[in-house]
Amino acid sequence: MLDRIDIHIEVPRVDYEKLSGDRLGETSKSIRRRVQAARNIQQKRFSNGSSDIICNADMRVGEIRQFCKLQDDGQSLMRAAMSQMNLSARAYHRILKLARTIADLAGSEEIQSPHLAEALQYRPKLMMG
Repeated sequence: MLDRIDIHIEVPRVDYEKLSGDRLGETSKSIRRRVQAARNIQQKRFSNGSSDIICNADMRVGEIRQFCKLQDDGQSLMRAAMSQMNLSARAYHRILKLARTIADLAGSEEIQSPHLAEALQYRPKLMMG
């Protein structure tokens, strides 16, 4: 069942100091601009291919192979993750699609190791017991 969940993020309790401090995070307007830029990249990426694919989440295996190529260090990281996390083929493809989206949000044409590492960290942790 957990294999069907794409992103799992644990949200820790927020300290009083962080809530009462003057420091502000990224504005909604800034986040919206980044998300729209990433969606524009995806729209352009898929405009020449299948008309039913409009974003990274819609990619099938063929598109994943085409648009989610990993550099050598990314391949090593993914190989280790597959072994250590006992990932299924479904999980492998979902991680690559998420890493592609993270790279798009960063404005990167290639999936780099930090993008892949971030996608891997969002995998649900298996509960033992």
